[in-house]
Amino acid sequence: MSGMTTQAADGVTSGATRPAADATTAGGVSRPVALVTGVGRRAGIGAAIAERLAATGWDVGFTYWRPYDGRMPWGTDAETAAQVSQKIAELGGRSHSIQANLEDIATPAAIFDGVWAVLGPVQALVMAHCESVDSGLLTTTLDSFDRHFAVNARASWLLIREFAQRFTGEHGSGRIISLTSDATIGNLPYGASKAALDRITLAAAKELSQLGVTANVINPGSTDTGWMNAEHAEQVKQATPLARLGRPMDCANLVGFLCSAEGGWINGQLLQSNGGFS
Repeated sequence: MSGMTTQAADGVTSGATRPAADATTAGGVSRPVALVTGVGRRAGIGAAIAERLAATGWDVGFTYWRPYDGRMPWGTDAETAAQVSQKIAELGGRSHSIQANLEDIATPAAIFDGVWAVLGPVQALVMAHCESVDSGLLTTTLDSFDRHFAVNARASWLLIREFAQRFTGEHGSGRIISLTSDATIGNLPYGASKAALDRITLAAAKELSQLGVTANVINPGSTDTGWMNAEHAEQVKQATPLARLGRPMDCANLVGFLCSAEGGWINGQLLQSNGGFS
Protein backbone atom coordinates (compact mmCIF):
# COMPACT_ATOMS: atom_id res chain seq x y z
CA MET A 1 0.00 0.00 0.00
CA SER A 2 1.26 3.48 -0.83
CA GLY A 3 0.29 6.80 0.73
CA MET A 4 0.90 10.52 0.46
CA THR A 5 0.01 13.77 2.16
CA THR A 6 -0.09 17.10 0.34
CA GLN A 7 -1.29 20.67 0.90
CA ALA A 8 -4.21 21.01 -1.52
CA ALA A 9 -5.71 24.41 -0.63
CA ASP A 10 -6.06 26.80 2.28
CA GLY A 11 -7.20 24.72 5.24
CA VAL A 12 -7.24 21.52 3.18
CA THR A 13 -4.62 18.76 3.46
CA SER A 14 -4.97 15.38 1.84
CA GLY A 15 -3.60 11.87 1.70
CA ALA A 16 -4.34 8.79 -0.38
CA THR A 17 -3.99 5.04 0.06
CA ARG A 18 -4.46 2.27 -2.48
CA PRO A 19 -4.75 -1.50 -2.10
CA ALA A 20 -2.77 -3.77 -4.39
CA ALA A 21 -5.80 -4.24 -6.66
CA ASP A 22 -6.06 -0.43 -7.12
CA ALA A 23 -9.48 0.69 -8.43
CA THR A 24 -11.02 -2.65 -9.31
CA THR A 25 -12.52 -5.62 -7.57
CA ALA A 26 -11.24 -9.14 -8.06
CA GLY A 27 -13.57 -9.46 -11.04
CA GLY A 28 -12.13 -6.38 -12.71
CA VAL A 29 -15.18 -4.17 -12.08
CA SER A 30 -14.53 -0.57 -11.09
CA ARG A 31 -15.72 0.45 -7.65
CA PRO A 32 -17.94 3.54 -7.32
CA VAL A 33 -16.66 6.45 -5.26
CA ALA A 34 -18.25 7.80 -2.08
CA LEU A 35 -17.32 11.00 -0.25
CA VAL A 36 -17.91 10.90 3.52
CA THR A 37 -17.42 14.02 5.63
CA GLY A 38 -16.81 14.09 9.38
CA VAL A 39 -14.48 11.11 9.80
CA GLY A 40 -12.55 12.55 12.73
CA ARG A 41 -12.49 9.62 15.17
CA ARG A 42 -12.51 5.84 14.81
CA ALA A 43 -15.27 5.78 17.47
CA GLY A 44 -17.48 8.09 15.42
CA ILE A 45 -20.32 7.49 12.99
CA GLY A 46 -18.37 8.90 10.05
CA ALA A 47 -15.62 6.30 10.37
CA ALA A 48 -18.18 3.50 10.65
CA ILE A 49 -19.87 4.74 7.47
CA ALA A 50 -16.59 4.96 5.55
CA GLU A 51 -15.67 1.42 6.53
CA ARG A 52 -19.15 0.05 5.84
CA LEU A 53 -19.17 1.53 2.35
CA ALA A 54 -15.72 0.09 1.67
CA ALA A 55 -16.99 -3.31 2.79
CA THR A 56 -19.87 -3.09 0.31
CA GLY A 57 -17.73 -2.24 -2.69
CA TRP A 58 -17.03 1.50 -2.61
CA ASP A 59 -13.83 3.50 -2.83
CA VAL A 60 -14.03 6.22 -0.20
CA GLY A 61 -12.81 9.79 0.04
CA PHE A 62 -13.29 11.22 3.52
CA THR A 63 -12.75 14.44 5.41
CA TYR A 64 -11.89 15.39 8.98
CA TRP A 65 -10.98 18.57 10.87
CA ARG A 66 -8.64 18.13 13.85
CA PRO A 67 -9.07 21.67 15.27
CA TYR A 68 -12.74 20.84 15.94
CA ASP A 69 -11.89 17.64 17.79
CA GLY A 70 -9.25 19.58 19.68
CA ARG A 71 -11.98 21.83 21.10
CA MET A 72 -14.04 18.86 22.25
CA PRO A 73 -13.62 16.86 25.49
CA TRP A 74 -12.38 13.78 23.60
CA GLY A 75 -9.52 15.65 21.95
CA THR A 76 -7.69 15.07 18.68
CA ASP A 77 -6.79 11.59 17.42
CA ALA A 78 -3.93 12.04 14.97
CA GLU A 79 -4.05 8.37 13.91
CA THR A 80 -7.68 8.18 12.77
CA ALA A 81 -7.14 9.10 9.11
CA ALA A 82 -4.35 6.54 8.69
CA GLN A 83 -6.31 3.86 10.55
CA VAL A 84 -9.49 4.39 8.51
CA SER A 85 -7.48 4.41 5.29
CA GLN A 86 -5.78 1.18 6.30
CA LYS A 87 -9.14 -0.45 7.05
CA ILE A 88 -10.55 0.66 3.70
CA ALA A 89 -7.51 -0.85 1.97
CA GLU A 90 -7.97 -4.13 3.86
CA LEU A 91 -11.55 -4.17 2.55
CA GLY A 92 -10.30 -3.84 -1.02
CA GLY A 93 -10.94 -0.14 -1.52
CA ARG A 94 -8.93 2.92 -2.32
CA SER A 95 -9.16 5.97 -0.07
CA HIS A 96 -8.34 9.65 -0.08
CA SER A 97 -8.30 11.53 3.24
CA ILE A 98 -8.66 15.29 3.41
CA GLN A 99 -8.32 17.55 6.42
CA ALA A 100 -10.79 20.27 5.53
CA ASN A 101 -12.07 23.42 7.23
CA LEU A 102 -15.72 23.59 6.22
CA GLU A 103 -16.06 27.14 7.51
CA ASP A 104 -14.10 28.19 4.42
CA ILE A 105 -16.41 28.62 1.42
CA ALA A 106 -13.65 27.43 -0.94
CA THR A 107 -13.29 24.09 0.83
CA PRO A 108 -16.16 22.08 -0.76
CA ALA A 109 -14.81 22.61 -4.28
CA ALA A 110 -11.28 21.77 -3.10
CA ILE A 111 -12.57 18.53 -1.54
CA PHE A 112 -14.21 17.42 -4.77
CA ASP A 113 -11.13 18.40 -6.77
CA GLY A 114 -8.96 16.25 -4.52
CA VAL A 115 -11.23 13.21 -4.47
CA TRP A 116 -11.83 13.36 -8.23
CA ALA A 117 -8.08 13.59 -8.95
CA VAL A 118 -7.26 10.50 -6.87
CA LEU A 119 -10.36 8.30 -6.96
CA GLY A 120 -12.57 9.60 -9.77
CA PRO A 121 -16.07 11.12 -9.91
CA VAL A 122 -18.17 10.95 -6.75
CA GLN A 123 -21.37 8.90 -6.91
CA ALA A 124 -22.44 9.16 -3.25
CA LEU A 125 -22.13 12.11 -0.86
CA VAL A 126 -22.59 11.27 2.83
CA MET A 127 -22.38 14.23 5.22
CA ALA A 128 -21.56 13.22 8.78
CA HIS A 129 -19.64 16.37 9.75
CA CYS A 130 -20.90 18.85 12.31
CA GLU A 131 -20.17 21.77 14.56
CA SER A 132 -21.76 20.98 17.93
CA VAL A 133 -21.31 23.09 21.05
CA ASP A 134 -23.96 23.06 23.77
CA SER A 135 -25.58 26.44 24.44
CA GLY A 136 -29.09 27.80 24.82
CA LEU A 137 -31.14 30.80 23.78
CA LEU A 138 -29.50 33.09 26.31
CA THR A 139 -25.94 31.78 26.23
CA THR A 140 -25.22 31.23 22.51
CA THR A 141 -22.69 33.74 21.17
CA LEU A 142 -22.93 35.34 17.73
CA ASP A 143 -19.65 33.72 16.69
CA SER A 144 -20.85 30.28 17.74
CA PHE A 145 -24.21 30.72 16.02
CA ASP A 146 -22.54 31.77 12.79
CA ARG A 147 -20.00 28.93 12.94
CA HIS A 148 -22.75 26.33 13.41
CA PHE A 149 -24.63 27.58 10.37
CA ALA A 150 -21.47 27.89 8.30
CA VAL A 151 -20.45 24.28 8.96
CA ASN A 152 -23.75 22.45 9.37
CA ALA A 153 -25.92 24.29 6.84
CA ARG A 154 -23.89 26.43 4.42
CA ALA A 155 -21.09 23.90 3.86
CA SER A 156 -23.64 21.12 3.35
CA TRP A 157 -25.44 23.21 0.71
CA LEU A 158 -22.13 23.92 -1.03
CA LEU A 159 -21.15 20.24 -0.93
CA ILE A 160 -24.52 19.22 -2.41
CA ARG A 161 -24.23 21.90 -5.08
CA GLU A 162 -20.71 20.79 -5.96
CA PHE A 163 -21.83 17.17 -6.13
CA ALA A 164 -24.72 18.02 -8.45
CA GLN A 165 -22.64 20.17 -10.75
CA ARG A 166 -20.06 17.39 -11.18
CA PHE A 167 -22.29 14.30 -11.15
CA THR A 168 -21.68 12.05 -14.16
CA GLY A 169 -23.29 8.78 -13.05
CA GLU A 170 -26.19 6.92 -14.57
CA HIS A 171 -29.70 8.17 -13.83
CA GLY A 172 -30.77 6.66 -10.50
CA SER A 173 -27.26 5.85 -9.27
CA GLY A 174 -26.46 9.02 -7.31
CA ARG A 175 -26.92 9.29 -3.56
CA ILE A 176 -26.95 12.18 -1.09
CA ILE A 177 -27.31 11.42 2.62
CA SER A 178 -27.11 13.84 5.55
CA LEU A 179 -27.01 13.07 9.26
CA THR A 180 -29.18 15.27 11.43
CA SER A 181 -30.33 15.63 15.02
CA ASP A 182 -33.53 16.56 16.82
CA ALA A 183 -31.60 18.23 19.65
CA THR A 184 -32.95 21.69 20.45
CA ILE A 185 -33.14 22.53 24.17
CA GLY A 186 -29.71 23.61 25.32
CA ASN A 187 -28.42 23.01 21.78
CA LEU A 188 -29.85 26.06 20.02
CA PRO A 189 -27.24 26.66 17.28
CA TYR A 190 -26.70 22.95 16.67
CA GLY A 191 -30.38 22.05 16.48
CA ALA A 192 -31.32 25.08 14.39
CA SER A 193 -28.51 24.55 11.89
CA LYS A 194 -29.29 20.84 11.62
CA ALA A 195 -32.92 21.72 10.88
CA ALA A 196 -31.67 23.92 8.04
CA LEU A 197 -29.53 20.99 6.84
CA ASP A 198 -32.67 18.82 6.69
CA ARG A 199 -34.49 21.27 4.42
CA ILE A 200 -31.48 21.75 2.13
CA THR A 201 -31.00 18.01 1.69
CA LEU A 202 -34.65 17.20 1.14
CA ALA A 203 -34.92 19.98 -1.46
CA ALA A 204 -32.26 18.11 -3.42
CA ALA A 205 -34.56 15.10 -3.77
CA LYS A 206 -36.81 17.21 -6.01
CA GLU A 207 -34.43 19.75 -7.48
CA LEU A 208 -31.95 17.11 -8.67
CA SER A 209 -34.59 14.81 -10.15
CA GLN A 210 -33.18 15.33 -13.64
CA LEU A 211 -29.96 13.68 -12.47
CA GLY A 212 -31.71 10.72 -10.86
CA VAL A 213 -30.01 11.43 -7.53
CA THR A 214 -31.78 10.39 -4.32
CA ALA A 215 -31.44 12.57 -1.23
CA ASN A 216 -32.32 11.47 2.30
CA VAL A 217 -31.67 12.54 5.89
CA ILE A 218 -30.94 10.17 8.79
CA ASN A 219 -31.44 11.01 12.45
CA PRO A 220 -29.34 8.38 14.25
CA GLY A 221 -30.42 9.51 17.71
CA SER A 222 -28.09 9.38 20.71
CA THR A 223 -25.19 7.24 19.56
CA ASP A 224 -22.44 5.86 21.76
CA THR A 225 -19.32 7.52 20.39
CA GLY A 226 -17.79 8.32 23.76
CA TRP A 227 -19.40 11.70 24.45
CA MET A 228 -22.11 10.64 26.93
CA ASN A 229 -21.57 10.43 30.66
CA ALA A 230 -23.03 7.49 32.60
CA GLU A 231 -26.15 9.38 33.71
CA HIS A 232 -27.01 10.51 30.18
CA ALA A 233 -26.38 7.04 28.79
CA GLU A 234 -28.75 5.50 31.33
CA GLN A 235 -31.47 8.06 30.51
CA VAL A 236 -31.19 7.21 26.83
CA LYS A 237 -31.44 3.48 27.51
CA GLN A 238 -34.56 3.97 29.61
CA ALA A 239 -36.19 6.04 26.84
CA THR A 240 -35.40 3.46 24.14
CA PRO A 241 -37.64 0.37 23.73
CA LEU A 242 -34.61 -1.77 22.85
CA ALA A 243 -32.94 -0.62 26.11
CA ARG A 244 -29.55 0.12 24.61
CA LEU A 245 -27.58 2.98 23.12
CA GLY A 246 -27.25 3.53 19.41
CA ARG A 247 -24.00 2.27 17.91
CA PRO A 248 -22.11 3.89 15.01
CA MET A 249 -22.64 0.79 12.89
CA ASP A 250 -26.44 1.09 13.29
CA CYS A 251 -26.36 4.27 11.24
CA ALA A 252 -23.62 2.96 8.95
CA ASN A 253 -25.72 -0.08 8.04
CA LEU A 254 -28.61 2.16 7.00
CA VAL A 255 -26.28 4.35 4.93
CA GLY A 256 -24.93 1.22 3.26
CA PHE A 257 -28.46 0.17 2.33
CA LEU A 258 -29.45 3.60 1.03
CA CYS A 259 -26.31 3.67 -1.12
CA SER A 260 -27.07 0.24 -2.59
CA ALA A 261 -29.18 -0.44 -5.66
CA GLU A 262 -31.81 -1.93 -3.34
CA GLY A 263 -32.11 1.41 -1.50
CA GLY A 264 -32.69 3.44 -4.64
CA TRP A 265 -36.45 3.81 -4.23
CA ILE A 266 -36.14 5.63 -0.90
CA ASN A 267 -35.99 9.34 -1.64
CA GLY A 268 -36.83 12.64 0.04
CA GLN A 269 -37.17 11.07 3.50
CA LEU A 270 -36.11 12.01 7.01
CA LEU A 271 -35.46 8.59 8.55
CA GLN A 272 -35.55 8.11 12.34
CA SER A 273 -32.96 5.39 12.91
CA ASN A 274 -32.89 5.69 16.71
CA GLY A 275 -34.26 2.43 18.09
CA GLY A 276 -37.63 4.02 18.87
CA PHE A 277 -36.18 6.60 21.27
CA SER A 278 -38.82 8.97 22.59
